[in-house]
Amino acid sequence: MDMSPIHDFVVTDASKHNSHIDPGIPNYHNRGNSDSGTRGIDATMDKASRNHSLTIKQIRRNLRITRKRSPCERPYSIMKKIFHGNLVFITMVRRVRVRATFMCLGHNLLMPISLEKEGGIVQHSLIDEKNRIK
Repeated sequence: MDMSPIHDFVVTDASKHNSHIDPGIPNYHNRGNSDSGTRGIDATMDKASRNHSLTIKQIRRNLRITRKRSPCERPYSIMKKIFHGNLVFITMVRRVRVRATFMCLGHNLLMPISLEKEGGIVQHSLIDEKNRIK
């Protein structure tokens, strides 16, 4: 499993809609946001409807978008499930930034422990066998 720590993040207020992202930045949406217009590069997944299935070209495009989006989906799922970060009741951007900082820090601290459980972490010379995290 390829997991990297969170180095940088951006917090905006709720009035900043996804369609107001700066031009030139890819705007990755899932199928539910397919009707909202974008100012950036449109990378919205294509959606099939009744009696109108996706073409092979659209299916391959959706797979490319999925591969691009998948590395950032795991940190969000950890923040949502473990740290209960799916709802934010804080209204000030400064406080939301502090909360997001602690959630990112928690994700970065939890990542080596989850890799250790899966057996995918390399033994460091500073940690000996007796003091290993179990």
